[in-house]
Amino acid sequence: MGNRLKLFWARDHRRDGVLLGAAVGIFGVTFGVLAAASGLSALKATAMSLLVFTGASQFAALGIVSSGGDPLSALGTALLLAARNGVYALSISEVLPTNRVRRLAAAQLVIDETAAMSTSQPAMEESREAFWITGISVFVFWNAGTLIGVLVGEVVGDPLSWGLDAAFPAGFFALLLPHLSNTRKRVAALLGAGIAVIGIPLLPRGLPVLAAGLGAVIAATAGGNKR
Repeated sequence: MGNRLKLFWARDHRRDGVLLGAAVGIFGVTFGVLAAASGLSALKATAMSLLVFTGASQFAALGIVSSGGDPLSALGTALLLAARNGVYALSISEVLPTNRVRRLAAAQLVIDETAAMSTSQPAMEESREAFWITGISVFVFWNAGTLIGVLVGEVVGDPLSWGLDAAFPAGFFALLLPHLSNTRKRVAALLGAGIAVIGIPLLPRGLPVLAAGLGAVIAATAGGNKR
């Protein structure tokens, strides 16, 4: 058993997938604490993490409801933010299983972390391993973190005073860095960031994130025209 664990841990994509899941668990605690502070019951908060399972959408919906917004606005914003997962699924379609049952299970695990980890691997076998290990790890730690956050919310206190609000975007930035390997990708990232910054004061919540995807479209189009 010890040798198997050492063999498993020796591969970078396996180790990184588990560690990334553990890090996401901290955000799960933050979500649980905020959910409890907003009056969301433990059952509703944990069900949201189990069924929705996309942190940005959950935080956005919770923020709108806790600030007095109506449930339809929260749902609309959450769906807008979650729409990016459909784009991720297209980009990693070869990594996903062909069996319908396994593909359905894999669909629940198509998130920022699994897309980033699987696309950064040099070989298809490693990409598939990275997808499943990262996805299962994030799912387990995120839901465990949510439950812990809900149950011990009063002990933890306000997570924003700990600076955990900055940890979430920092995690996205860490996932982005390995993909800035060439000029076109760097241009796409800069264009996306610029579009998002401009859109934040002008567009409803959720739309700036989706609009940022235009950066990749513009960079891809410009690259295609050069050929």
